[in-house]
Amino acid sequence: MPRFFCPAALSTDALLDLPAGAARHVQVLRLQPGDSITLFNHGPGWDGPFPGGEFDATVTRMGRSDVQVQVGAHHATEREASRAVHLAVGMPANDRMDWLVEKATELGVASIQPLMTERSVLRLTGERADKKVAHWQSVAISACEQCGGNRVPAVHPVQTLAQWLKAGVSHDATSPAHPHRLLLSLREGSRALHSLAPKLADALFLSGPEGGLGPAEEDAAMQAGFAPVSLGPRVLRAETAALAALTLLA
Repeated sequence: MPRFFCPAALSTDALLDLPAGAARHVQVLRLQPGDSITLFNHGPGWDGPFPGGEFDATVTRMGRSDVQVQVGAHHATEREASRAVHLAVGMPANDRMDWLVEKATELGVASIQPLMTERSVLRLTGERADKKVAHWQSVAISACEQCGGNRVPAVHPVQTLAQWLKAGVSHDATSPAHPHRLLLSLREGSRALHSLAPKLADALFLSGPEGGLGPAEEDAAMQAGFAPVSLGPRVLRAETAALAALTLLA
């Protein structure tokens, strides 16, 4: 059954117009009145009043640019990872960041923080950065609709690594519920992530761009409480390394 993110308060028997993105998707699929869909509403900015889970819904009207549905039964279904893993990543170049956001969402990432570092090829500021973040957020929504997740990860505004660390890393990381800060590193003494993973609760994972983080950046992260970890002897691409870590931690 087609699934759609609908960032609105949902309740059984309510009639509502789908948001523009979901409405376009319904029209592309050529659904008709009487067809059944699934709605979920836990996404960026969600602060608790919505019930989570997902709702049955039925298309009641197809307009030229709008779609009306009637909300049906609520199901307290969740398919999320066993722990919340927040990913902070030096943005890989070209379309690799799109791919990373999509696959990280499929693996159940809780949030994504795009970072610019000293070795970053991709440099984003101002309106261009805002547009990219909005695009990546839409990629996350589409991935969540496809994979069956009911919680869309937030894609935070682009920051430099220095800004992010200076600001206290993030509200997600400083919460007592997220005590574990992990830094992907090739330096000697890094512990194997696979040996740590079973012992960890919620975590914040920091991974560099192409070429990894610089030595001074790693030092700054470690001063902020990040513990260096390794994925093994092979050197993985930036986007592959982040996803491998998520696979171990999810």
